[in-house]
Order: sequence, then C-alpha cells, then structure tokens
Amino acid sequence: MICILLVAGHGTILETQIKSDVTGLYAHLTGVPKALLPGVGGKKILDFWWETVNTISLSPSRQLFSEVYLVTNADKYKHYERWATANDFPVENVVNDGSTTLDDRLGAVADLELAIRSRQLQDDIMVIAGDMLCADQNFDIAQVIRFFRSKPGELAIYYELESGEKSYSRGIVEVCPNTHRVMRFLEKPQEGVSASRLASVVFYCLRKESLPHISEFLVQHPDVNDRTFGKFWEWLINKEKVPVYGMKLPTGFQLIGQVGLSDYTKWLAHYSSKQQLSPSKPITCRSYARVGLMGNPSDGFNGKTIAMTIANFWAEVTLMESQALVLLPHPLNDPTEFGSLQDLFRISRKEGYLGGLRLLQATCKKFYQFCSEQGIALSKQNFTLKYDTNIPRQVGLAGSSAIVSATLKCLMKFYNITDNDLPKPVRANFILNVETDELFITAGLQDRVVQVYEGLVYMDFNKQLMDERGYGEYIPLDMNDLPLFWLAYLGDPSDSGRIHSNVRQRWLNGDSAVVEAMISFAELTDQARTAFQCKDWPRLAQLMDENFELRRSVYTEDCLGPGNLKMVQLARQFESAVKLPGSGGAVVGLCMDQERLVEMKRAFQEAGCVFCVIVPYDPSVQGQN
Repeated sequence: MICILLVAGHGTILETQIKSDVTGLYAHLTGVPKALLPGVGGKKILDFWWETVNTISLSPSRQLFSEVYLVTNADKYKHYERWATANDFPVENVVNDGSTTLDDRLGAVADLELAIRSRQLQDDIMVIAGDMLCADQNFDIAQVIRFFRSKPGELAIYYELESGEKSYSRGIVEVCPNTHRVMRFLEKPQEGVSASRLASVVFYCLRKESLPHISEFLVQHPDVNDRTFGKFWEWLINKEKVPVYGMKLPTGFQLIGQVGLSDYTKWLAHYSSKQQLSPSKPITCRSYARVGLMGNPSDGFNGKTIAMTIANFWAEVTLMESQALVLLPHPLNDPTEFGSLQDLFRISRKEGYLGGLRLLQATCKKFYQFCSEQGIALSKQNFTLKYDTNIPRQVGLAGSSAIVSATLKCLMKFYNITDNDLPKPVRANFILNVETDELFITAGLQDRVVQVYEGLVYMDFNKQLMDERGYGEYIPLDMNDLPLFWLAYLGDPSDSGRIHSNVRQRWLNGDSAVVEAMISFAELTDQARTAFQCKDWPRLAQLMDENFELRRSVYTEDCLGPGNLKMVQLARQFESAVKLPGSGGAVVGLCMDQERLVEMKRAFQEAGCVFCVIVPYDPSVQGQN
C-alpha cells in the first residue's frame, strides 16, 4: 500500500489573520503553512501524520506502506522540502503541483491524481489531509488497513461530530450499522436533510482497481470548485460506482479546509486540554449484583423475566493509563501465593479456579475484536486494570457478569466509545459472549441486560425478536415505593452449581412439560409487571411463590438441592414470599410484616445463612455510584 499526504491547500484566511494579528503572539508563524503549525503537544501538525504512517524503516514484515508521498504547492514547496530534510522524509517523494495562489489551485482530487500519474503508482492508496488537527495522536493505523482489506470496496474514515460542530460544515455520511457500508454521502447538507452526525474527513483508502474513477471524475468536473473530495465521494457513492465502507475513529478532527486563526487557537487549546487531563485521571466504574424477581430461568428459553440491580453488592473496576497494558490480580480472588500446599488445595477445592483476572482479559480481547469488526479504530494507548468485588460467589447473583460489565464501561470511557457505537442491547449480548464464547461459562441474557440498563427491568426474549435483531424487548419499570425485598444465601453454596440439570436439552428436544413451563414463566412475568405497575404487592408475593413452585416442578427437588429447599421452607414458616433469584445458592423474598422480618432474619442466621435487606439500585437516583 502507498500513502499520500496532501498539503497543497492555500491557507489564505489563516495566513492572512496570522499576519495581521496585532497581539504579536503569532508573529513567528507568519508565512508558515498550515500543516507546519504547532499541533497538540507542541509537535507540528504534519509531524503527527508522518509519525503515524512512517513504517518504511521497519522490517518488511512490519511495514504498512511501501512508499509515502507528500503533495504540496509551488508557493510552499521550500517549507516542505526543509521539513522533509529535517524529518527523514524522502525529499524526492515531495510532489509539487505548481500552484501559487488559491485561484490557480488544482483541487484536492486533482492533486491526488497528479501524484498517482506523475509517479506511475499502481497500488492501493491511503490518502490523508496532512494539515488536519487530530485530537488523538496515537490511533492504530494498522487496524484501519486491516479493516480496509476485509471489505470488497473503498474505505472512508469518519468521526462523530462534537457538540459544538454543525453538520452543514462537513461532509456527512450515513452508514449501515450492520454492513458498515456508506449508503449516502452529503457534502455540507442543509439542516434537517440528514439526522446523521457522522462526518467524513480526508482520510481514505482506495483499491488500485478503482483509481481510474479519479480521472473519470475529473473529466466530468472541470470546475476547480467541484474538485473536492467531498464532491468526489458524493459522486462515487451516490452513483454507486463501487461499494464504499465507513470506519469510525473515536476522536475529533479540525482545521479542515479554509479556517481562521480563531478556529486554530480554539481547537488547539481544546484538544491540548483533553490530552493533558486524560492520562492522570483514573476511570472507575461499578456494576451491581442483580436478583431475578420473576420469570427466571426462562431468559435462556425465549421467555420473559423481571430483574433488579441491588446496591448491597457490586463489582468495581479501575482503569489507569500506563506505559504497558497490565491486568492486576485481586489479592483474594486471584491468589498466586499460598501458605502451603495444603492451603492451595483447600482454596482450590472450595473456590475453584474462577478468579476475576480471566474476566478482565477476556473482556479486553473481545472489546478489541468487536471494535475491529465494527469498523472502529482504537488508539494505541495502554492501561492498567484492577478490580474489586463484594458479590458473594456461587450464589447466583451475577458476580462474573458484573466484573465484565464494569470492565466494559471503563474501556468504553477510555477509548471514547459511545452508546451509538455499542448500544445497550448489543452491550448485553457482548457481555454474554465474553462469558459463553471466551470462557465457556453457562449463562443467559437476563443478568447482562439488567446490569447494562440498571434498576428494575422487564425483559421479553421473544424468539422472533431474538432471531430478527439479536435482542429482545427491554423495558425499565418504575422503582418508586417498592416493597421490602430481602435476600439470604448459603454460607457454603456447594450444591448451587447443579441447578440447570438437563432442562435445556429437554427444551431443545421439544419436551412438552418444559415448553409449557417456559410459557407459564412468561405469563407469570406479565402478571408481575402489572402488579408492579399497580403497586399490588400481595399479588406480587403470590406470583413469586408460584414462580418457585413452577421451577420446582420442572427442575425437581433433587436438582434444586437441599440447601435451596431448606431456605425456601424456612422463609415460608414466616409466611414470606420466596423464590430463587438466580441459578441457586440464594433466595429472594418479599415480606410485608416488619416484626416477622426481624424474626426471620434471626432464624436464617441461626441456620448458618447470610441474611440482608435488599437496597434496590436505582440509576436515576442522584448520589448512587
């Protein structure tokens, strides 16, 4: 592949305003081309682009470009010749287009065609405007090339406009979220023409087979004002000459085209301040344990459920920028030092090998894979990840997915990945795939959905919805004036892992008892949703008991295990509604009698269980982490 950096523009407005500035602050920049002005971190704008694409000196196996060319004009040629000499850029690769003023310019597309024709280039081309200011000076150019190679067409880089930017000032692309194909290109559209906030910049990849389209375009557009890349891509895409795909850089671009001194100073200060703030400030995110209040375990069987996040238990992940990428083991959950071989034996027998470190690693791996496949080029920043959690293990409170969810939140913030890039329903699928595909953990969607949406959530995993779009219908419910829920779990949940038994295989085989049970779980969930809406807590308590009895009938008492059955029996002695909140090892209940709640708590504690009153986690309440 060959890279061509375009710096042939005539920065008339910016040059004029620098020259006429009365403060004297910019006198040393008089006559300096826009691409050679100081950029973020004090480097020249062009320095950043040259560092990004300069792999020629590396071994052949690591080279991304066989040659890099620079196209400038006659007016500024000496500036770039001097820059090339000082920066180990091959001076013979500086192409002079012969123009000296804005009026006799060739136009950006003609400058590209000149480089191709004069140097007889016959290879794939990456073309970049070398005078753009980029907020992120360390994105992975190799990831861009890999994405381009994976698609049967051209590639246009885009970014999401920042809040102060107007869509009518940029070339706007409309990108299919599934195929990543650019469906429309609108050169500086009027307001209201497109809802897209995705802006294209002069950063493209072209296959060698498509280079003749450049000459064809120039023949059809003799006016230099039409020879912009915006017009070229509008022509290429809207005429359906070849398929064009889009890749997002989660960063900002500025100083595009004719800009003034105020633009330069504003965006330079803006990006510089962002860069200075990001390395020193750790990112900390929490995800919360959840209790299944109705319908579980039908989420894995196209059923319906209601679940709630609880503030009592949480997983917290902290990300700090660092020189190397480091995953820190948790001192309790990822032990690497033991008192003795007997100590190792006892810990391993009781807790297994399911520490959180592998969850961090699998999430990072899946995140990079997801972004690469979704056409998002990440920066090459490194980080250190550490985690903490107080969610009790092996009692079905979604402790593993909470760690994955919190890790994903940190990665999204660090790399500026938005909800548009990774919407909540897709995020839940992502978390599930980390556990099932990467770590082979048996799991369903309910936990991941409620931990992404947070609060009290009604979930419908209807088969048609799941097949058509990959996710169900997820509806947050009102959390005001909830009844008193409680939670109890086994001190030694040794039998909780047996909960699912052979029910899934029976369901896949069309076993009528299992199929009808899953339909009944869904019906109970719809009735519970009505009870929540009407604040009918006696009815909700009745439905919770029915949910457990239905589960007992399908899974059998042998499968549920004596520990779970003992907790259910104990709760019913105090006339409390009770059911399993997850896969086993814990029970969740609804109690409307405060005196009996105190007595029940004492009874559970005397039976060797941990008992607590649930504190619902409501994401809309201020002050909650």
